[in-house]
Amino acid sequence: MSATVPTAEPAGAAPVRQGLLRAVLAGWRGRIALAVLLVVVLGCVVGAVATPYDPLAQDLAAARQTPSGAHLLGTDLLGRDVLSRLMVGGSSSLLAVLVAVVVRTVVALPLGLAAGYLGGRVDQVITRVVDLVMAVPTIVILLSVLTLFGNDLLVGMAVFGLLGAAGLVRVVRGAALAASQELHVTAGRLMGLTRAQVATRHVLSRVRGVVIVQTTLFATIALGVQTGLSFLGLGAPPPEPTWGSMVGEAASVVQSFPWLMLPTGGVIAVTVLALGVLGDVVRDATADRSSASGGRSVGRWERVPAPDPGDPDLLLAVRGLEVVFATAAGEVSVVRDVDLDIRPGETVGLVGESGSGKSVVAKAVLGLLPRNGAVVAGSAWWQGTDLTGLRGRGWRGIRGSQIALVAQDPLRALDPTSRIGAQLGELVRVHDGVGRRAARARAVQLLEQVQVIDPAEVAGRYPHEISGGMAQRVAIAMALAGRPRLLVADEPTTALDVTVQAEVLDLLRTLQEETGMAILLVTHDWGVVADACERVVVLYAGEVVERADAADVFAGPGHPYTRALLDCSPDQPAPDGTLRTVPGTVPPPEAWPTGCHFAARCPRAQDDCTQEGIPMVDLAGSRVARCLHPLVPAAEPVELAGGRSR
Repeated sequence: MSATVPTAEPAGAAPVRQGLLRAVLAGWRGRIALAVLLVVVLGCVVGAVATPYDPLAQDLAAARQTPSGAHLLGTDLLGRDVLSRLMVGGSSSLLAVLVAVVVRTVVALPLGLAAGYLGGRVDQVITRVVDLVMAVPTIVILLSVLTLFGNDLLVGMAVFGLLGAAGLVRVVRGAALAASQELHVTAGRLMGLTRAQVATRHVLSRVRGVVIVQTTLFATIALGVQTGLSFLGLGAPPPEPTWGSMVGEAASVVQSFPWLMLPTGGVIAVTVLALGVLGDVVRDATADRSSASGGRSVGRWERVPAPDPGDPDLLLAVRGLEVVFATAAGEVSVVRDVDLDIRPGETVGLVGESGSGKSVVAKAVLGLLPRNGAVVAGSAWWQGTDLTGLRGRGWRGIRGSQIALVAQDPLRALDPTSRIGAQLGELVRVHDGVGRRAARARAVQLLEQVQVIDPAEVAGRYPHEISGGMAQRVAIAMALAGRPRLLVADEPTTALDVTVQAEVLDLLRTLQEETGMAILLVTHDWGVVADACERVVVLYAGEVVERADAADVFAGPGHPYTRALLDCSPDQPAPDGTLRTVPGTVPPPEAWPTGCHFAARCPRAQDDCTQEGIPMVDLAGSRVARCLHPLVPAAEPVELAGGRSR
């Protein structure tokens, strides 16, 4: 029901956001690793152009020398300068490593993003191909390619990178799968961004740290493989120097001239060690502290849609909605038989305790159920379109521009890596098709519309630099970017103090009067319902237990659960001054009882309440309740199974 909002920095505080390079350089390990790699790379780059000596020039009179002023790293068996050969050999060795890394990244990154973010058949196909590639013996394929292409090491390393891409695809897929469940990614989809835009702008930014870490680790492996192949004579033919061939030469005379092994093997060891340390530092700097819930996919269901009510006065008509989740114990129904109507310009409150299914209903309407959830019955009709049957591109033109969401935790729904103005501007460009300058101006106008003080200055801030109340206003501004006709507000005031709650509710009322949009307000706060809603839908344990005009509910609810919730309000204390509570807890979906789900907590429960399913009953006034013993008279006898009536 409630969410903890991170403490925001006061206005004017210095930003704490650090770039990746700055984070790596913050520690001594990162500085040393980068310095070593910089020296090695610069030496190899220079070696491709100029060296102290000709790396192929032989001088037998100067053979087997240790370091001296003439030869800083000594000479080899034929009197060739070791430093010059290391520089030239390093350029070819590092080029081969670079080829392997680039091929691996270019192949794996888009495939991993597609598998993790798109899911479905795309994920299945990519995963099966990856499994097949990982089952292939890499060394056998690599040796075959080198034999076929005349020991061309660049071709061999390109094939090695291609084969190694399978492992990176799995890693990127997992990271993208977790990132796709984050609220700011979901918010981007709701605001009307395309899948490609969300994947490249928001998901990719969350997986790049993992990619960098994996790249540094793979580079060490590629360097080792390249060295081993050259050691075996499968690289450039003699006398062309490579690090691997130089290690082979040093190994042949290690007993008579051990010094030669030190510079040749040492440069490889130092480079591998520096790459490994750099990968470790980057991993720490980009550690993803967020968690994402996972679940098995729901099996294939033949959904039973409900007919379109055909009422032109309805914006949204939910009929017989049922949602199931896949769990370790099997597939469990979490919401069922939900009916809900929303008309233009009205505010409908969706009320209930935590675990009642309020957010599930909202997510089902918006097509944002987690991967282990699915709508298996019923429909959500939006002006002749069944939203529960839409997939992929079918949501274009609806999310963001017709229906928008204000998330429960606005700070988590904002991308922490982008300025507020940039995030708003991105949505404006998608919906309005304008340039960057016009989008920037429109973003400032949206912030002004939601009554943000100094909107131009706030547009230049990052999400961590604003308060919770201001973040909620920004979230509302983002929802308004597409000029929606229905705003789904998921507990928009839960984590705010009383004063800010009142300001947000006043803002929503003002915006509703200005734009004529309807609002579905998901809440557990009856004060918010009394202040903002015309009609109320009460949920308990996945079922609607009462629907009525707000005035009738407060005058006298029909269902005992609604009465119990109202009695728990801080404004309605017991005679002794203590706050009332509802005994017991909401039963989990897998433990729903037969008959009335509220029977175990209901003071009016009788034997017939637990015998069979309870129908919705028309009560006096506007009330409709799922109860056999309501608090107000029924408009007509209740028809029960077996021809009985009450």
